[in-house]
Amino acid sequence: MLVLDAKTMQAMDKKTIEEIGIPGLILMENAGIGCTDILLKELGEKAEKGVLVVAGPGNNGGDGFVIARHLFQKGISVRVILLVNEEKYKDDALTNLKAIKGLGIEILDCSSTERLLGGKGLFEHAGIIVDAIFGTGLKRPVSGHFETAINLMNESGAGKFSVDIPSGLSSDSGKVLGTAFNAHVTCTMAFPKIGHVNWPGRLYTGRLFVIDIGIPRSLTSEFEIKEEFFEKNDFLRLLKPRPSDGHKGTFGHLLIIGGSRGKIGASCLCAIGALRSGAGLVTVASPRSSQFIISQKLTEAMTEGFSETPSGEPSMEAFEDINMLLEKKRAACIGPGLGLSEGAKRLCQKVAVFCPVPLVMDADSLTAIAECLEVLKEAKAPRILTPHPGEMARLCGISTKEVQEDRIGVSRRLSMETGAIVCLKGFSTVVASPDGRISINSTGNSGMGTGGMGDTLTGIIGALLCQGYDPFDAARLGVYAHGAAGDLCAKVKGPYGYLASEAAEFLPRIWQEGNKLSF
Repeated sequence: MLVLDAKTMQAMDKKTIEEIGIPGLILMENAGIGCTDILLKELGEKAEKGVLVVAGPGNNGGDGFVIARHLFQKGISVRVILLVNEEKYKDDALTNLKAIKGLGIEILDCSSTERLLGGKGLFEHAGIIVDAIFGTGLKRPVSGHFETAINLMNESGAGKFSVDIPSGLSSDSGKVLGTAFNAHVTCTMAFPKIGHVNWPGRLYTGRLFVIDIGIPRSLTSEFEIKEEFFEKNDFLRLLKPRPSDGHKGTFGHLLIIGGSRGKIGASCLCAIGALRSGAGLVTVASPRSSQFIISQKLTEAMTEGFSETPSGEPSMEAFEDINMLLEKKRAACIGPGLGLSEGAKRLCQKVAVFCPVPLVMDADSLTAIAECLEVLKEAKAPRILTPHPGEMARLCGISTKEVQEDRIGVSRRLSMETGAIVCLKGFSTVVASPDGRISINSTGNSGMGTGGMGDTLTGIIGALLCQGYDPFDAARLGVYAHGAAGDLCAKVKGPYGYLASEAAEFLPRIWQEGNKLSF
């Protein structure tokens, strides 16, 4: 599902009004009707205590006036708070303000902080609060009078409904601009915005609904939209049917490089993720002293050993062994449990350049490659990097805080600079392509915040590469399937306390939904 920034949405809105000829007043009416329907469907049981519409300047306030009118006409008690003087309203918003005045709807002037605080009881006793303060055009931090209003709204025990986007969120990034309304339900117009689905905006948006207000969807072809929110429909669309006459050779042979002494579990979880995701064959290559233990833990995977140091990590000669093992492989993964000895780092750095097949790089391999990131430009085949925020900080030479404040921008820049696909893990995982495309994932839960989950994801993506998926598609599908398996596991076992291996057991159920046999 495409997601838009504020500039693109405003351009579409303008084109619809000025060139297609649909008046803004009609768009605002459609927005208000759609919001009213969703509000009553999702929060209707709270409406008997009354609805408080908090209106700011501009068209977002105008949408709030339309909502108030339709609620009033349905016999629901509604009050409207104006956070600015009536003289501030213009055009379509002013037209709808006059309409609610004409109906006799109670309108309270709270254009000063003193008046606003004097009406504190209205917030405390409302059944539903409608946030119609700021729309998608907000760029500056919220402060002063408007900050006070948002705080009063957040402190209320009412059902919280936001028009277009929670006030205080950047629609382009999801960043909180000073303070933000914490909605239970948000109705946005025509298309979701980046800020609704990216971290942390997704936490403030609540349940998101998109309303068709009359802006033609065909307009998307006239704009370069590179961001998407990857949902179930996208997953089903990209997933290829498995041929009914397929065999293990059809679905490729994956090589996993990792599993040094004391870190064997990571490579085993990577293999489980790959096997549960349809790879035809999986071989785990590890230091020789780890090979026997790995072979005991993995019944369905093959194992190989390579040169090691006395401490059980890769030696300087390990690359020659790995280079031979890469023959006839369709994809590879490196990093899970590999270690950070000089031999391990050297191995990662050489494999990053010379591996002749698509390669997923995770865990220790990301630390190794951070020392010489420029070598990725010399890679012989596609590379996929799967860092968590701390690893991303090392790769980019910035703090974890800086990564989290600009997850999309940081991911896009690293991808474009290195030529690699980048999967920045975490809530709303971001997948970036060197051509600038961004995919924000919709699945996953906090119960997945435990050791081994990232190793499983690496194997899932490796398996998809083995099956012939484009690297960007393999990353998008893999991240979605991993999160969906975790969500299903959480429903069955509980919200947390389940293991990475247990989440992986649900992967076949995820593939089952969309992966049909072709006859």
